[in-house]
Amino acid sequence: MSRPAPAPGPVAPVVASSLAPFAPPLHAAQLLGHLAATAVPGVEEWRDGALHRALLLPGGPAVVRVAPPDPGATGVRVELLTGSRHDLGAAVARVRWWLDLDADPAAVDAALAADPALAPLVAAAPGRRVPRAVTAAETAVRAVLGQQVSTAAARTHAGRLVLAHGTPLPQPVGGLTHLFPAPAQLAAVTADELALPRARRRTLLGLVAALGDGLLDVPSGRLPESSRAEHLAALRTLPGVGPWTASTVALRGLGDDDAFLPGDLGALAAARSLGLAEDARALERRSATWSPVRGYALQHLWGVLPHALNALPGDGS
Repeated sequence: MSRPAPAPGPVAPVVASSLAPFAPPLHAAQLLGHLAATAVPGVEEWRDGALHRALLLPGGPAVVRVAPPDPGATGVRVELLTGSRHDLGAAVARVRWWLDLDADPAAVDAALAADPALAPLVAAAPGRRVPRAVTAAETAVRAVLGQQVSTAAARTHAGRLVLAHGTPLPQPVGGLTHLFPAPAQLAAVTADELALPRARRRTLLGLVAALGDGLLDVPSGRLPESSRAEHLAALRTLPGVGPWTASTVALRGLGDDDAFLPGDLGALAAARSLGLAEDARALERRSATWSPVRGYALQHLWGVLPHALNALPGDGS
């Protein structure tokens, strides 16, 4: 039986803060909107005009706050709300990766704008980034939970895992109550507690076992191509892990900017509306034009149709 969700905690004062520079432009509505729309209850939250996230830093659990930068800004303010001020540098490094702040938007936009079909999209929304994930292992778990379900359903499934197996924070901060479960904690997951179809339960349990054996046990950030290929090859051998899941992990968890999801329903719908392709195979062929930054082209395709991923939510949402 699931444990009841803890009551929301108080808003915490700022322990320490620092500015994380980036090369403009940065399309904050797409970037933070995506992360807010997919936020896992208990671990991530959009509140008071900013994104909050519980992280495990060298000194222990902490909560960070990131607000959209002001127009014309060249840095994102990272605020450490709980934890040790000595972990501020580690927190900034995590946020840099999470928000793809090391991207070169001028180079990416120039490459994509060379395609006449994408040029108007790039002109309308320059500086789109890839919303990364805090760890590759977390990315994989969330990707499996999100297979063939809505964003809301994926959040619900992930939130249940967090509540049942995540480490509670020393004190709740707003709606943040837990760290996302580490692979060792996910080893305790049983089939009976998973409100998933049988095939997806089997996939998740197989993934959890592989994570416990060291799959995707890598530092947060961009992985060298050879190491990335090794982990992805092992991931693809797991039953129920197909191209969509593997490419999601490659793009968001391992830093493969050329990873692409031609079978994604949103990407396909956008491609059809633009007259680019009618099916996944045709979109895969068409995407060759956008290599080696197809992952950024994907962000533009997702931005074509109205969706919560593409806009900042209102306060209190």
